[in-house]
Amino acid sequence: MVRHWLMKSEPDVYPFSQLVADGSTHWDGVRNYQARNFMRDAMKLGDLVLFYHSNTKPPHVAGLARVCKEGYPDHTSWDSDSKYFDEKSSPENPRWIMVDIEPLKEMQAVSLADLRINPALEDMALLARGQRLSVQPVSEEHFLEVCRMGGVTP
Repeated sequence: MVRHWLMKSEPDVYPFSQLVADGSTHWDGVRNYQARNFMRDAMKLGDLVLFYHSNTKPPHVAGLARVCKEGYPDHTSWDSDSKYFDEKSSPENPRWIMVDIEPLKEMQAVSLADLRINPALEDMALLARGQRLSVQPVSEEHFLEVCRMGGVTP
């Protein structure tokens, strides 16, 4: 069964257009245990992803992607030159996980404000007060509604 996710990236760090240009990427640098657990335990090959641009005006869903490689150790965590270095992580005992994703479709931007005013999305995790996870599950109903708003079919 395909699951649905939302993954956040700042457009000045890694925009959806870069994912399209690259063809796929590893999703490194996640340093929240709950988000890590989603990638390690629940994300599977073929799962669908809403690619969300955060920390921009306006924040918005920019495209659709798919998990193309299941969770594996995030090697940036044991690279002392990386901004994602974690001295408690090692190749022998990796603390952090990443997945690979590939682009599927660019979509008409769906702003956070538009998501908030849609009654069909009122209990979407992204819209909950204090929700800061960079990787989060999305129900199939919410996923399909966001796709509809963005003018794409998954």
